[in-house]
Amino acid sequence: MGFLVPIGTALTVTGLVGLIACIVMVIRARKQESEEDALKARLQKIVAFNLGALALSGLGLMLVIVGIFLA
Repeated sequence: MGFLVPIGTALTVTGLVGLIACIVMVIRARKQESEEDALKARLQKIVAFNLGALALSGLGLMLVIVGIFLA
């Protein structure tokens, strides 16, 4: 079960890259949008992406832990 650790690490890193991308998207959105309603709509779309990236990262960490226990 040693293959779980590298797969989990890849998923975790991908999730972290997604979280960093969310931070960048929010910073850009706050600089570009002048209206509050438009900003809220844009941030709601980013929240969905943020939750997906967080779930992916969490799943990767779970795989790493399972891989370590089974090794």
